[in-house]
Amino acid sequence: MTEHEINQTLDCTGLLCPMPIVKTSKFIKGMQVGETLQMISTDPGSKPDIEAWARQTGHELLSSVDEGSQFQFVIKKTH
Repeated sequence: MTEHEINQTLDCTGLLCPMPIVKTSKFIKGMQVGETLQMISTDPGSKPDIEAWARQTGHELLSSVDEGSQFQFVIKKTH
């Protein structure tokens, strides 16, 4: 995996769909264009949800790591 500089981290562990996406969407709005957000989740549905959310919003999903019980995503704010 390529290492990306992380500007902010959002911990969504223990939250179920749709809360990780709702919180990610709200959180990224307060960030600057070009900054990266690491979102951590324990919800297995987060992987397809964050991929669909990134496509719909236009933000760039830089990495998606499945560590079994935890999922880590790095998202770059593009607008």
